[in-house]
Amino acid sequence: MLLFFSPDISMTGYLINTRMGAYCYNLFHYKAIALVVLALGLLTHNNALVAVGTLLIAHSSFDRMMGYGLKYNDDFQHTNLGWMGKK
Repeated sequence: MLLFFSPDISMTGYLINTRMGAYCYNLFHYKAIALVVLALGLLTHNNALVAVGTLLIAHSSFDRMMGYGLKYNDDFQHTNLGWMGKK
């Protein structure tokens, strides 16, 4: 269960600044990157890459379902899905 939330470790980039935080967060939550990792795993028969790719896709899909989109670099709550919470 905890492994499912491991991509959220990328939020530690926000300890540096919002630009670095958004970059790190988006890197781990961008579905195209997850699909590339999954495809590489399938092509090379690497079960670890298949597992990581599947985890990244599942986690980012769950985040989108909960209303957490990719971040803009001005504010953590400013996402491609709109503003999170009350502004």
